[in-house]
Parts: sequence; structure tokens; C-alpha cells
Amino acid sequence: MNKRVVITGIGVICPIGHDVETMWKNLLEGNSGVAKTTLFDAQTFPTQFCAEVKDYDFKKFVTDHKSHQYAGRNSAFSLGAAAQACKQAGIDVETKTPSDGINRKRMGIYLGAGEGSLDNLSFFAAVVSGWQNQSQSMDWQKWAQVALSQMFAPTELEQEPNMPAAHLAVFTQARGPVRSCLTACAASTQAIGEATMLIRRGDADVMITGGAHSMIHPLGITGFNRLTALSTRNESPTTASRPFTATRDGFVIGEGGAILIIESLEHAQKRGAKPLAEILGYGSTADAFRVTDMHEDGRGGAAAIRAAIKDAGIDPTQVQYVNAHGTSTGENDLIETRAIKAAFGDHAKKLCVSSSKAVMGHLIGAAGATETIACVMALRDGIIPPTMNLNDPDPELDLDYVANKPRKADLKIVMKESFGFGGQNNALVLKKFEE
Repeated sequence: MNKRVVITGIGVICPIGHDVETMWKNLLEGNSGVAKTTLFDAQTFPTQFCAEVKDYDFKKFVTDHKSHQYAGRNSAFSLGAAAQACKQAGIDVETKTPSDGINRKRMGIYLGAGEGSLDNLSFFAAVVSGWQNQSQSMDWQKWAQVALSQMFAPTELEQEPNMPAAHLAVFTQARGPVRSCLTACAASTQAIGEATMLIRRGDADVMITGGAHSMIHPLGITGFNRLTALSTRNESPTTASRPFTATRDGFVIGEGGAILIIESLEHAQKRGAKPLAEILGYGSTADAFRVTDMHEDGRGGAAAIRAAIKDAGIDPTQVQYVNAHGTSTGENDLIETRAIKAAFGDHAKKLCVSSSKAVMGHLIGAAGATETIACVMALRDGIIPPTMNLNDPDPELDLDYVANKPRKADLKIVMKESFGFGGQNNALVLKKFEE
């Protein structure tokens, strides 16, 4: 028999808050974290704005600074979020002999974490030095000489996507299963789902799960600009992300980290931890279609939704709210709407659907976990967060997208869905906790 899995701690570092309560307040009030890019000079790029995490220092959350002194942005975000989540869950961190009674061999980590930022100055210096303009070719020996002379090993290491999980293992002394996945924008939703499965199977008592990512650097922005995936509304950054509207022109890239502590209900009760919500179901599928495009019928997304509902053991009509992927791209919003309709049938018109990305941007690998935390807060407070900037509805998109203002609702069961480039589809069903 599968064990019941509950959430006992949450923490977030994102563009609209360095803690959960601040993030939630700004999400409900529609306060945007989008502004002109400052992490690098983007004035020659088609998109010159993003959603940055500003004025953040992980040392405010961590006492052992030396162990994490070279942490990249993504790892630093995960540390701050984990410190918050562990505190709420009553997990003793940064001590060699923890006093919380949790068996570290039965506590694991599963993150959906993206690659760390490239050491841009060293990389570009090597490229420029190796480029031979006359022959229009690279002198790789020159490139290697400069690259080697400027290489700093810890910075190189921090580019690996497993590093946030590695930092959290040191931080928490978790010695159970430690894993990391990078399934594009669906990664941290997948991490939460698969961490849930590990607990259900009895492979761990507690899992530290979620995601961390930052792609706000020249190569990251270049890639998305070349895909024409980013909004180019440089004259109006705060209204650039406008999910489900007729005038949407792309997403706004963001960054951040979000961590959830999940554990079996039995384990939580035994140690006196307070459940914040219950994870009922998880579904995961692939479109098997194209490298970047979703299948036009939303077949993969619909299948993931159905799988999550089946796993939860509920009827589709019991789902009241869907926190959508809602990226503000022409393709995603249309296909996601089709997927919801295909999966829920007539009930789709009764669902409340909203996207958090209009104000916090798209946190890529960290998006799903951050938005799952928003679902936990929605269950707690009985409030559905709005889809901001929805002033010109697309006539093809005819669901209830909770436009511009939060809505009170007696929420019992909600869903978080995430869809990544390449047709990665993941969905979670969460329930307000009841004994």
C-alpha cells in the first residue's frame, strides 16, 4: 500500500520575494519582478529585460559560508530556499550531530536543477583570442591556451546541473538518495513527483525536493531569442508577460530556487511535523514529437493530467484549480488550453486556471516548484492567484483564467502542471491536508 505523502516545509528565493510570505503577497497583489536586465549588458539584444533575483545573499541563510563560497547563482538560491523549508519542517541543518531525530540515511534530495551560469568573461576571452578573422576559422590551440590560463576549477564545477543538490547534501547532511533531473521547464515538477514516489515505495522517509535555475546570461538569452520564445516588449517590461492574451509575444525569463520538504504522513506525525498539504498524484509523459514544439493537440499534456488524476484516485471533477504552465507564448497557451479541455472534458469550463509567470517570469527549472508552493498557499488561504496583464483575451482561449484579481475559493484539490521544451509533461495533484 502506498504511503501518504505530505509537504511539511516550503521555501523560495525568486524575483518577487526572498521568502514564501513575501512571494505570496506580491503574487496576489500583482507586483511584478520584471525590469531591465542588470546581470549583463543586454542593450544589443532583442530582449533587454528579465525577472532577476535582486539584493540576495545566501550568507543570510547559511552559517557555513566556506563550504559554499563558490556557489553559483542556482546553488545559492537553493541554499536560501532550503534553509527556509528546513526551518519550517523542523529539520536541523549545518550541524554534525543533528538533534531533530531524522535518520540522515533515510533523508534524500531530488532537484530539478538547471546548469549553472557560464564563466562568461573567461569563455568569451578564449573565443575572441582563438578566432582568426582572415581565415574565418578558430585556432583551437590559442583558444585552449587562454581558456586554460583563465580557468578557475570551482567556477567550472559550478556549471554542472548536479551542483545545487550537492550543496544541499552538504548543508543538510542528507545521505539518502540524491538525484537531479533537467527536463527543461518541467524539471522541478518532475523532481517533486519522483521524490514522492521514492517515499511511497519506502526508499526514503524525507525528501528535500524542488528546483533551482538561472539562465540570465548572454548565451541563455541568445538561445531563447533565436528561438523567438522571449517577449521583446522592451518599452513595457512589467506588462510583457501576458499569458492567455491575444497580444502575447513570448515569455519573460526569470531565475530562482524553490524547495519543498516532503515526507510520509506517518513519519511527519511521529516527529510532530505539521503537514501543509498532501501530494495525491503525479503524472509524467513525453510528446515524442519535436525538439522544441509541443504536439499541437496537447496529447502529451492531456495524458500527464489524466495520469496524475488516476494516480490521485480522484474524479476529474474534484479538481478546482489548475496552476498552469502559462508561459505567454503563442504555442504554449493555446496547446495547454487544448490539453486541459481534452483531459477534463466538460469540467474544463468550471475550472479556475491561472499563470503565476506574468509577475515572476519563467524560472525555467525552478518554475514548477515555485508554482507548486503557490498552490500550497492557495490551499492554505483559500485564494486563487490571478493571471496578471490579461486585458485582451484571446477568443481561441476560452477557459476561466482568473484575470487580474485574486479570487476567494474554498479549495480542496488543485493541480500544478508543467510542460518543457521537447515535450516533457508533468502534473501534480495536491490536496488540502486532512487527518
